[in-house]
Amino acid sequence: MKPVEVRDKVYWVGVVDWAIRDFHGYETPRGTSYNNYLILDDEPTLVDTVKYDFADLTIKNIGAILDPGAIKNVIVNHIENDHATSLDRVMQLAPHAVIYMTERAQKGLARFFDLSAWRIKTVKTGDKLKIGKRTVLFLETPMLHWPDSMVSYVQEDKLLFSQDAFGQHIASSARFDDDYIACESIAELDDAVLDYYANILMPFGPLIEKKIGEVQTLGLEIEVIAPDHGVIWRRDPGRILQMYLDMARGKAARSVAVVYDTMWRSTEQMTQFIARGVQDAGVECRVIKLRASPISVATKELWRARGTLIGCPTLNNIPFPTIAQFLTYIRGLRPKNRIAGAFGSFGWGGGAVKEVYAAIKQMGLEVYEPGVEVVYRPGPEDEQRCYDFGYGFAEKVKEYDLKFQDIGGG
Repeated sequence: MKPVEVRDKVYWVGVVDWAIRDFHGYETPRGTSYNNYLILDDEPTLVDTVKYDFADLTIKNIGAILDPGAIKNVIVNHIENDHATSLDRVMQLAPHAVIYMTERAQKGLARFFDLSAWRIKTVKTGDKLKIGKRTVLFLETPMLHWPDSMVSYVQEDKLLFSQDAFGQHIASSARFDDDYIACESIAELDDAVLDYYANILMPFGPLIEKKIGEVQTLGLEIEVIAPDHGVIWRRDPGRILQMYLDMARGKAARSVAVVYDTMWRSTEQMTQFIARGVQDAGVECRVIKLRASPISVATKELWRARGTLIGCPTLNNIPFPTIAQFLTYIRGLRPKNRIAGAFGSFGWGGGAVKEVYAAIKQMGLEVYEPGVEVVYRPGPEDEQRCYDFGYGFAEKVKEYDLKFQDIGGG
């Protein structure tokens, strides 16, 4: 794709990765983009680079606007591989450019490149870079979502370069939120935001809330948010800021996600009666079979819902492998303000459900127990037990959701 003007003389010069479906273990069925930006001023300034596979394309986009050798400043907001690993290619063309990054970014980037030939200036929150008519303000955002992270704000354009925050894994010809909504839908975009937050930023909710508060305290007027992935927010940037605040505070739908896998369909049969019980209690229910769905989708549904039930058959006295993987994955994301329970089937010896409950408790989630287990496959009496389990869980979800709203969530 060719360069796209974001603001007057501020250009998107990134690339679209239509083919990627695995982003460090996180499935990306929509693809993604690697966004970086070029500001034309007295001192032309490049904000971030792209994944090394696409270095030639971003250099071509830059070259369509000016000679890359004319770049005077390079801002590195984040050193993750998909944003910084073509920096050396850029610096070959602009060897006299000054690189601006946090101190932690410099230390981390030294593990990727020999920095001795480059002019580097480290910055911290409140530092400013005057590039001509424009002034860039730096704001450190450590652990959002790497320790090196920062964002950059162009005061005159009311433009926030937000690195990975507010991003989405979307490959599209639309560069802006309003264009994407026109050709797809706002629901599709919101789903992509939720998916991205749940699988990448979930552990950092308190930090996100704090940093948004810091932006508000600084009185920064924001008319455009330009992230390093997905569409650029210009239609209503306040809306995405509020979405992030809601997610950071643990907002969830009063609904239930049933995440399960099955060996000989016994656990699968249990889900039918459990889901019916949940629905009859007046609570929305979504059922996700792990071997038929990406783990990132199951994680998104867990984060969307106030309650999650995990269905797991026993294999060799321990949880079925796909469920064990899911539990490990979400443990690292540290979900909060959610309630969970477990159910499953076994043959001659159980153990899986007990281990699922141990994992839920280790994560610090609210626990609904006892769970339901059946031997071999559910009979008529088991069907009723499963129904009652789902109904009872849904009632508990409603009760817990009210309690959570009372303490400031939603």
